[in-house]
Amino acid sequence: MADSIARRLEQYTVKRSHEVLIVKAQIDGELDEIAIFKGFSSSLTRSTASDPEVPVLPEEAKIVSVDRLQSPYNPNNPRYLQQGLSWETMQSLLSEAGV
Repeated sequence: MADSIARRLEQYTVKRSHEVLIVKAQIDGELDEIAIFKGFSSSLTRSTASDPEVPVLPEEAKIVSVDRLQSPYNPNNPRYLQQGLSWETMQSLLSEAGV
């Protein structure tokens, strides 16, 4: 069975630990921003469940765009590597990373 979108993005950040992903996604009709770093996801706009088994990015979410940033992430001074990547472009990067 294929890994979920969230799991693939988390694994990407495990392999590329110098990067932080900021994922903009449509979830239940609302826009959410999710930070993913070193295999962990956290919503920047909603509350995040304390149970790590509850996905922050559900399978039915629609990825709007993905930003790649240099870690550590500082919201006051973000250091972008790439901004506004489409899901198709991000899938290519995930494949290159082997996830």
